[in-house]
Amino acid sequence: MSEKIITLGVIAHVDHGKTTLVDALLKQGGAFAAHETVGELVMDSNDQERERGITILSKNCSIRHTCKKGEELKINIVDTPGHADFSSEVERVLKICDTVLLLVDAQEGPMPQTRFVTGKALELGLKPIVVINKIDKPGADIEKVHDQVFDLFAELGATDEQLDFPMVLTVARDGVAKLKLADSSENLDPLFDTISEKVAMQVGSPEDPLQALIYSLEYDNHLGRIGIGRVMRGRIKTGEEIALARRDGSLIKGRISKMFIYQGLKKVEAKSAVAGEIVGIAGFADITIGETFTDPEKPEPLPVIEIGEPTVSITFNVNTSPLAGKEGKFVTTRQIRERLFRELETNVGLKVEEVPDSDSYKVSGRGELHLAVLIENMRREGFELAVGRPHVILHEVDGQKQEPIEQAVVNVPDELVGTVIEKMGQRKAEMKDMQASEGYTRIEFEIPTRGLIGYQSEFIRDTRGEGTLAHIFLRYDDWRGDIPARSNGVLVSQEQGISMGFALGNLQERGTLFIGPQTEVYEGMIVGEAARPGDLVVNPLKGKKLTNVRASGSDDALKLTPPREFTLESAIEYVAEDELVEVTPTKIRLRKKLLKEHERRRAK
Repeated sequence: MSEKIITLGVIAHVDHGKTTLVDALLKQGGAFAAHETVGELVMDSNDQERERGITILSKNCSIRHTCKKGEELKINIVDTPGHADFSSEVERVLKICDTVLLLVDAQEGPMPQTRFVTGKALELGLKPIVVINKIDKPGADIEKVHDQVFDLFAELGATDEQLDFPMVLTVARDGVAKLKLADSSENLDPLFDTISEKVAMQVGSPEDPLQALIYSLEYDNHLGRIGIGRVMRGRIKTGEEIALARRDGSLIKGRISKMFIYQGLKKVEAKSAVAGEIVGIAGFADITIGETFTDPEKPEPLPVIEIGEPTVSITFNVNTSPLAGKEGKFVTTRQIRERLFRELETNVGLKVEEVPDSDSYKVSGRGELHLAVLIENMRREGFELAVGRPHVILHEVDGQKQEPIEQAVVNVPDELVGTVIEKMGQRKAEMKDMQASEGYTRIEFEIPTRGLIGYQSEFIRDTRGEGTLAHIFLRYDDWRGDIPARSNGVLVSQEQGISMGFALGNLQERGTLFIGPQTEVYEGMIVGEAARPGDLVVNPLKGKKLTNVRASGSDDALKLTPPREFTLESAIEYVAEDELVEVTPTKIRLRKKLLKEHERRRAK
């Protein structure tokens, strides 16, 4: 083979600089023409990815590099999500990689998501290249982080060969890599050379019968479904007949209508590809992730990609509020059902079940954020729906109830440690480790997933935005007992109409408002949080009575505190069992499941 084709997964905990490093690799790997203007985070092309500052979907690109020894190298890069809720994206990508760049922050060291993705890579026999990033940070400690990574590898059962990992030091923001801190460098050549020297292609011969593993899907209005996969052995050509080995063991034959490969960030049409290349294949309407394209005469399917089970579920309902249909285009059960089952084609970590005798669907995923991203996508597409509070998915083992347990790592200012430990204790967390360093303390807990639902916004308030909280699924374990729910009740509107400033001025003495004046409300809608336990039914429409008698002195000027605003995630975390979040393209409202006061009384 004249050209060495390496497929490289880039894995890391969220915010350790993974996408920034990929940007630098693309710029120095000739992915852009001289006249092209290049922004930041070019791989985060999805609107939500740019807004949230995280990678949600794994994506492909390729670069070319001529190494020191003159070897021509093509590197197919797969940028993977760093957030635990999108770990299903990482799991399937690693199956087609020759190696991974494991990115670790030079100050923070390995974090929970680092542990998860590293464990998956080591299980598959990959030999990671460890990249210690942000070495220019004032608190960077390269030796300590190297030892932490080594200990992590050993704990995860790495082989001697995997423990002897190559290490590269980088400042991804500046596009600089070094092998030693004292080295002088102006580019990423040391990283490119390490990849060339240390990585061997994990594929078979181009002369063997075809095997190509499908790990992702795209959709094209003209071509239909496109399977993205890596040719693990053999050759593949446009127009030839191949077989698709299905997940159920069946085999269907078909012809390739079009094929693509990656050049930089672009997909370009190709007539043929050999072992090692990543290809997009059109021509098979009924294809799913984890299946294998193979030789029709000698079919040998690869093992199907298995994905971890969901741990959290949310019920999606048709919007039944009095304002339903005013803001969205897609509001019916049929439309919601079609959209959810379409999502299953590409979102492999998701599970959708119809709730019997209702217009509802139980949607299960890897965490709150995983499901919130789906809901946000749907509202941007014009959907209206109502969603309930998240629930953890329980298992029963030998008659014992078991629940998902997560590893949570918090990093907080020293003076706030007591507050965080107290709050985590109330949520049935067990402290496993504590380390202090330069004004901050890092604490590791094991906590039920239930305990983390609704805690993120409270954690931000408690730590004044200075703390970080990261978590990832660890295992299923025995039920830890009841966890206190929200202690305060809510203010519930008893009327439908437009809210008045005078009424809200009186109501704000009873709690915290969620709405301002001139807001459309309806009976059963939640307009604020009560200052005490128990719900209060209130009238936010009441106006001031006008008289023709002028009192001595002037009226007190109306002073309204700005209302508390909810994001989609904070709203989902906030609602209680008898409440829903109404989601439309323009609004997020909180409401009671039963809108009429007498119905709620009867239900109690």
